[in-house]
Amino acid sequence: MSTPRIEAALARATEASHRGPHPAPPGGHPRTRHVAIGDPQADITRFFAVLDRHGLLGPEGWLLPEVQLVSVGDHFDWGRAQEREEVATSAVKLIAWMAAHPADQAVLLLGNHDLGRVGELVDFTDARFAAAQVEADRIYQGDDTDEARERDFLTRYPEVPNVELVARDFGTFREVQRAWVADLLRARRFRVAHAAAEHLLVLHAGVTREDLGALGLPESLSAHAPSVADALNRALDTSVAAWKQGPFSIPGLHHPGNAAYGEGRGIFYQRPSLRPEDAAWHAITPRRRFNPHRLPLGLIQVVGHTRDKRSRELLALTHGQARDGVLRSLVTDGTTLDYRHSAPPPTGPGEAVLVFTDGSMRESPLEAFELFDLDTREPARPRGDALQKGQG
Repeated sequence: MSTPRIEAALARATEASHRGPHPAPPGGHPRTRHVAIGDPQADITRFFAVLDRHGLLGPEGWLLPEVQLVSVGDHFDWGRAQEREEVATSAVKLIAWMAAHPADQAVLLLGNHDLGRVGELVDFTDARFAAAQVEADRIYQGDDTDEARERDFLTRYPEVPNVELVARDFGTFREVQRAWVADLLRARRFRVAHAAAEHLLVLHAGVTREDLGALGLPESLSAHAPSVADALNRALDTSVAAWKQGPFSIPGLHHPGNAAYGEGRGIFYQRPSLRPEDAAWHAITPRRRFNPHRLPLGLIQVVGHTRDKRSRELLALTHGQARDGVLRSLVTDGTTLDYRHSAPPPTGPGEAVLVFTDGSMRESPLEAFELFDLDTREPARPRGDALQKGQG
């Protein structure tokens, strides 16, 4: 899986992580290739292998100058318990490498795992988290978790909503990650959303008409990606400026979880669902489930956060098989819904679209993992090694 470009990128990532948070400003170089990559919850070597396969890496270990890469968020947490230390280090190197690029070349979008470092886990030290994790590992048994033991655990760790968050969901937390996330928030390198075109928005989990209403955005602008991105990013920046201590939140849009509140809610957590048992969430903001028929018409949203298997469960689909790696699309006119393995078909102002990019990077065969070309609105075409040599 290694190439000289990958080895160079690994060296640049290590150097960047050792320097500490040092985000680069915009570079002003023309970018002619614009690509979105789904949740990079995989070892950094695999992340670079995906980029290299698509001809995005240069010989010095950085993105090629003409490339803009948009990461849809969730840069932390994957793997088995015995891999936690390695995973924690890998994730820091990944965001350090991204942040070392000019801000207009490597776009870092926030996911719920990123915000968890300054949310549910904001007051944990490494030592206290390690102690909590020893307990959580003993208690957490999936659906068979002992509720009485979990309640006892939460009396001592009320900052978290359940033992699963410590044992599994945010299980590779380290204090250094929190420092990176906080610095990148304050430097405005972590963003909520990126407008790739007039009606093309990239963000972690998607927004509905209710979410945009909570922002105070006029309905007439709900399909205008630059206006939506600007409103979301201004809400983030306002909250960051006001944040001095305690869990970070964005009023009306993002609320981290805890023992009293339950699991975190909002635009970084929510997923589309048509299951009857999730209907109660639909009218609430922030929330964990939304009605896909309430997506803003005329807007294409490129998202991560939800893999194919989970999408099928929540949308109550009974046909087809879940696949890793592939792009997927959901198209609705507010009444009907079409979900398929592919980039979206041509759509108009009367339809809302989600493009799902979370292809299970860690589990997917490398050759099956697709990136989304924001220019062609199709899967990005892998480029052969001969062409890459010609580029650098």
